[in-house]
Amino acid sequence: MMLLSGTTLLLLAGAARAQETPESASAHSEPNAVEQVATSGSASGSEEAQDFHADHTQQIVVTGFRRNREDVLSGTSVVSGVELIRDLRPTIGETLARQPGVSATSFGPNASRPVLRGFQGERVRILTDGIGSLDASNTSADHAVAVNPLTAERIEVLRGPAALLFGSSAIGGVVNVIDARIPRRVPDETAHIDGILTYGSAADERSANATIDVPVGGGFVLHADGNYSKTNDLEIGNYVLSKDLRVQAAASGDPAVRALADLRGRLPNSAAETSDVALGAAWISGENNVGFSINRYDSLYGVPIRYSLDPSIEPEAPRIDIKQTRVDGRLELDTGSGFVDSVRLRGGYSDYRHNELEDTGEIGTTFLTEGAEGRLEFVQSQRGGWGGGFGAQYFRRDLDVIGEEKFLPANRTSQFGLFTLQNYRSGPLRAEIGARYEHQRTSAEADADLGTPQRRRSFDAFSASTGANYEVAHGIRLGVNGSHTQRAPSAEELFANGPHAGTQSFEVGDPDLAKEKSWGLEGTLNVDGDGFNVTASVFRSWFSDYIFEQPTGEIEDGLPVFQIGQADATYSGVELEGSVRVAQLGAFAINLDGVADYVRATIKSVGPAPRIPPLRVLGGIEAQSETLQGRLEVEWTDGQDRLAENETPTDGFTLVNASLSWKPFETLPNTSVTVSANNIFDVDARRHASFLKDVAPLAGRDFRVSARLSF
Repeated sequence: MMLLSGTTLLLLAGAARAQETPESASAHSEPNAVEQVATSGSASGSEEAQDFHADHTQQIVVTGFRRNREDVLSGTSVVSGVELIRDLRPTIGETLARQPGVSATSFGPNASRPVLRGFQGERVRILTDGIGSLDASNTSADHAVAVNPLTAERIEVLRGPAALLFGSSAIGGVVNVIDARIPRRVPDETAHIDGILTYGSAADERSANATIDVPVGGGFVLHADGNYSKTNDLEIGNYVLSKDLRVQAAASGDPAVRALADLRGRLPNSAAETSDVALGAAWISGENNVGFSINRYDSLYGVPIRYSLDPSIEPEAPRIDIKQTRVDGRLELDTGSGFVDSVRLRGGYSDYRHNELEDTGEIGTTFLTEGAEGRLEFVQSQRGGWGGGFGAQYFRRDLDVIGEEKFLPANRTSQFGLFTLQNYRSGPLRAEIGARYEHQRTSAEADADLGTPQRRRSFDAFSASTGANYEVAHGIRLGVNGSHTQRAPSAEELFANGPHAGTQSFEVGDPDLAKEKSWGLEGTLNVDGDGFNVTASVFRSWFSDYIFEQPTGEIEDGLPVFQIGQADATYSGVELEGSVRVAQLGAFAINLDGVADYVRATIKSVGPAPRIPPLRVLGGIEAQSETLQGRLEVEWTDGQDRLAENETPTDGFTLVNASLSWKPFETLPNTSVTVSANNIFDVDARRHASFLKDVAPLAGRDFRVSARLSF
């Protein structure tokens, strides 16, 4: 559930890696002008303005009201245009992994959710055009998000205390994938067509995406899109097993175990095949917009084999077969110039099923999810420096797990929320305050197989956030944000009581869990000058009744038992991002940019929190012109030896990547060809945030070619 609207969250692009064009800079001089920002992935800020599918309100829109760049009170990133094409991967997590404060769960190449400021799972909310993904990806790291990056026009990330305003499940942050399945604009052409073709060598990846928008008169627009991708087993930089596991395997007296030490080159059982088709329609008249879409998502992917050094345990090669049918609707009405400027209604319904297949192809476990979410917003007019909005939101999810690895009884979660956000702008001062009340009811049916009775819990959660920044000198803004949030525990945390193959644990929930509560504080610095930009954030969160899993030392069904518990905890960290134009060589602007982030998390009386990403530094140099853009970057990730119980250390790694983008046609500025080489030196790279890091490294050397056509 959210306090601010993901439906209309058009977060400002670029942050510190952004370089504004003269066109975008001039937009700031007009209070109601559309702000255009060129990110490091765009050769020109004009690309978004000329892109048909780009929303025509490229300013930030939160709960329906627009804000300029200086009004943003916390960290934001937007990936779009050429940068999105260059970073596009089969999963949301890997697509966003280069953004500041973002890592990924990396459960193989096909199931990777974003990790924001060290938070993952229930504490990161993933949206599609403002409504939740309505799948089962939050229940386990091996479950893919049923949102295809190939359909994205833009992917937005909000980090920091302001993300808490998006509800109890957004403590870490919000990822919003914006697509065009419900049209927002009427094409000037008889039909507007977009297409993307991609090939990646590391997994022999082949993908294609095509969309068409056709105006049929009277402001009505019809939309259709389809995409297909297929990959083979992933090519990796070196060995399958981590260094420590290879040493143990090589010392085994069993020949089959010793052979595991020599596995290298490819990641077994990591192939995938995905298709996604959608139809949509909308009526558009000025600021009024009414439309719907329906799509079908199908994916069959392998989960990397968890090799065991115990010769009595037979390794499994499971696959997951996902099918989701989803219906979305949107209503936006301009009500005039009264107290309420506009009304916005957004809703989605999903029927989701995935089967976890054994090596033989037989179904071992089935996850069935039926979910719905709706949001009604009333957007206030800007008066005397004040603006804002208020509204209500409803969410419901029914989840049933059937089969041999059932770890959770059939359950239902429903949430109802009321929210408001108010902002104030006066001279150099920007301020905002928001509040949300949320009521959650969670119930589980009695289950004889799990030995659990019927249970019901209800929670009332209150969250609030406030912040301000002040321009202390021209182009220099200092800010502070504070927040308090209360998160009701999920059904998985309350009622789990069985073997969970995805986490290789026997999970035991606690039906008596209290609300998880936290206080957050963040300080920000933003410096904008002629040809340079720097942003910095320092943050800390204090948790009481933090919900976490802790090993008990017991074994059940051959798996270690993990008990859900609560304790106090702290998360703190820093994010830095900056860019500078160092030269102008003819038509080419030469820019240097960099990103650094670090998180430290501790659970009181327990020790370090698990799977926390280590220090990461990324730096790049770009040459940008209207038609060509070249980039060379180096990403260094430190090793992680600050470990939770049962964790193993992770070695650091350095990746070197390069790319070249070309826009061959002046009359088709959104048509481009991008070639890139990633992990050029074919190094062994493993993310500490991954459950599978010791048996599933990241991709090795990968050459990619992407062609985008738009006319």
